[in-house]
Amino acid sequence: MLWILLGIFAGLVLPVQTLVNTRLRLSTGTPFSSSLISFAVGTVTLLVIATAVTGGDFGLSRTGGQPLWIWFGGLLGVVALTGNILLFPHLGAVQTVVLPIAGQIIMGLVIDHLGLFDSPISPLTVVRMLGALIVLGGVIAIVAGPGAPTKREHSATALWMWRLAGFVFGCFTASQSAINGHLGQITGSPVSAALVSFSVGVSALAIVNIVLRWRPRIERPEGKNNPWWMWVGGVLGALFVFGNAALVPQLGTGLTVVATLLGSMLGSVLIDRLRGARVTLRQVAGIAVILAGVILIRLV
Repeated sequence: MLWILLGIFAGLVLPVQTLVNTRLRLSTGTPFSSSLISFAVGTVTLLVIATAVTGGDFGLSRTGGQPLWIWFGGLLGVVALTGNILLFPHLGAVQTVVLPIAGQIIMGLVIDHLGLFDSPISPLTVVRMLGALIVLGGVIAIVAGPGAPTKREHSATALWMWRLAGFVFGCFTASQSAINGHLGQITGSPVSAALVSFSVGVSALAIVNIVLRWRPRIERPEGKNNPWWMWVGGVLGALFVFGNAALVPQLGTGLTVVATLLGSMLGSVLIDRLRGARVTLRQVAGIAVILAGVILIRLV
């Protein structure tokens, strides 16, 4: 039971990280600059953890002759993290968490069915397909319901484009997980794979920021002091990755996914509530339906 509670707590980290990085964006000026800082902090955190866990042997010598795509996990992570920073002001915490989860679940089924990224093949069964349909039904209940915490000035078309983007970002997250899982097998340590992913991500973001001519600066929006917690997004991301690596051997992949997703959804509802957004019964029911679909896919 303790491990399940730790999994739920790990899931709570994700919406909090998005909130933290969104606040950091207000001070740095762009989503790419805040992502760069978040990835840099996360990389340093994972370097410390990986050094302690592996004794300094990150297993990179074993990556020779491997396909090029094993290095792409960090790039997909950059898109997903920056995308969440962009989505949060437009969709609110609940939809920013729920829509990528839907993309993650659907893309995960595709990856399992086709064995993409050298993943073990797990054919799409009727039960798993039913679970996917239940997840999509829960998502529709949340995003189509009245009172969704979104910007009122958005047209219906623009709003659904943001929602589609959230779904796609979730597909990227699932692909990143599969790539990093394979890289972890190659290096012999999931923490080393996470460190590689973060290092690639921070390198890509540094190039993007140079091209966009962003110069390091920290402003104070509306004259307010910058809170200390806006710097910890990278630490939260690193702890989430490390937490999953620790939980899977104890709970198994399926139960770890269910526990962390439950934590993410509960955290998103709490954050929207604290921000003054109205959380409707329909949204709560939609989250419960999504959780039921995930359990059906992962545990049955």
